Amino acid sequence: MMASTSPSKTTAEGTPTAAVGTRKSSAKSARSRSREFALQALYQHIVGRNEAADIDIFTRELSGFHKADSAHYDALLYGCTEQAQALDGWIGPKLDRSFAEISPVEHAIMWIGVYEFQHCLDVPWRVVLNECIELAKDFGGTDGHKYVNAVLNGLAPELRAAEVRADRQSGRIK
Repeated sequence: MMASTSPSKTTAEGTPTAAVGTRKSSAKSARSRSREFALQALYQHIVGRNEAADIDIFTRELSGFHKADSAHYDALLYGCTEQAQALDGWIGPKLDRSFAEISPVEHAIMWIGVYEFQHCLDVPWRVVLNECIELAKDFGGTDGHKYVNAVLNGLAPELRAAEVRADRQSGRIK
């Protein structure tokens, strides 16, 4: 697996910012937006050790939140914070270093991916993987998306076995 080689980009408040050249805001779905807001909230939880409810109040006031799927955002924020230990239990064995050495942005993205693999069965596994890779490209370090891809791609056959197997049998993936 490749490591993230540059620091993540953050605002003065310490929340992740998007990279230059990312998808246009108008092209993003409400679900994609909810993942972005959940990522920012989870970052605050990981780095600032803030309570989810306090982060939630702050996040809902951010510009553009009204365009996000608030139910999906709620599921991600509260689901990931409540199940953090279990999510880390899935992620840890796929890492080549300790959690302390993982960017908090990429850590939060992996939480989102594992949570969606487990609880958002209406979202195809390849969509979950792609959305997380896009988050890592937009908010993570230079090669962070490669690390996120490696970890989540390694977990997909365990967490979405039937779906991944069907894709392999159909020739959609190897």
